[in-house]
Amino acid sequence: MRYRILTVDDSRTVRTIVRKALKNFDCEILEGSNGVEGLAMAGKENPSVIILDVTMPVMDGVEMLTRLKADPQLKTVPVVMLTAEGGRENVLKIAKLGIRDYIVKPFKEDLLIEKLGRIIDLKPLGDGPAKIKSILDPCDILVVEDKPAIIQQIQDGLGHTQWKILGMSLLGEAIDLCQRQVPDMILISLSLPDDSALQLFRLLRANLKTKNTPIFGVAVKTDAVAQQQAQQIGFSAIVTKPIDISDLESKMAKAMNLDMSPRHFTIDQNFFTLRLPENCSPLVINDVTSRLEAKLAEAVNAGLSRALIDVHEVKGLNMTIIKLLLQTMQMCHELAMQFALVGNANVITECKGFEDTRSWSFFESMVEARESLLVKKLPIC
Repeated sequence: MRYRILTVDDSRTVRTIVRKALKNFDCEILEGSNGVEGLAMAGKENPSVIILDVTMPVMDGVEMLTRLKADPQLKTVPVVMLTAEGGRENVLKIAKLGIRDYIVKPFKEDLLIEKLGRIIDLKPLGDGPAKIKSILDPCDILVVEDKPAIIQQIQDGLGHTQWKILGMSLLGEAIDLCQRQVPDMILISLSLPDDSALQLFRLLRANLKTKNTPIFGVAVKTDAVAQQQAQQIGFSAIVTKPIDISDLESKMAKAMNLDMSPRHFTIDQNFFTLRLPENCSPLVINDVTSRLEAKLAEAVNAGLSRALIDVHEVKGLNMTIIKLLLQTMQMCHELAMQFALVGNANVITECKGFEDTRSWSFFESMVEARESLLVKKLPIC
């Protein structure tokens, strides 16, 4: 698992110290010089940890943290705050903002590594770069839930993946399993009796084998108390019932740092294909957008000159999807790639209602789109 660490600090010196401290570890360092840049980078890159300075121009660390916590996609990202003041009152004030840890400036590299090591599993480069798994690779998922119907729902909903979903209802069984073989991901029902969910979480975090394993809490949507307790003690994320399986899959893939690009991008002998799923969640859109330029460049370097933009599974359009499609078509134009759109009847109809998409033409099947590009035909719809 290769982690992304975002440093947001107006001091170039501090950012250099962070980069230098982590140069021997298998992680990617991202930077921002103020809160505005930091928020933009966080939204684009989905960092594993954010190192955030309190005092900065344009937007300070407190305001950026407040906005992070208000963003559903970023609120669970662990934040380590940097402060020049070490007084007890100031430390307590910072802690109340919802941070994972803090560091008082000036600080030594060893302290930074120690703090980050409590949050993520820093791997020295000497051990060899960690191979990032693909969304298509097998993963072991443990679901600790006393309601068999919920376990079955997750197993059925994720049946299209290569993930092995193992359900257990007892705390002791779950602990024994994690001692024998550490799962890639753990989901714990927050409604387990006698605060078992919180006890299990603390035991897993105290165990060296599972201290960095992503752990999601599963709660009824209306149970705000259970969700708040889970967030306070450090659950990686909260999933609410009724469970949106598509959203759950995206969040789990992000938490496990899986490469989702094989699900959305394919490059074969004749075509580059971008395929959007039925449920285009913000996580999916962000992942596709962040990889699009590199994937198109990879296709061009491989000698491809034709692209298929497949949205036939998409239920309906919104401005985020339209923006992504416009960006894709613009990049194809810039790279001199011929492209064809594939859509369903609903998407085709909805396009007529937007000024930016009114002139778009679609094929109704991938076969027709491929043939049209091979013989340079134009779509008829």
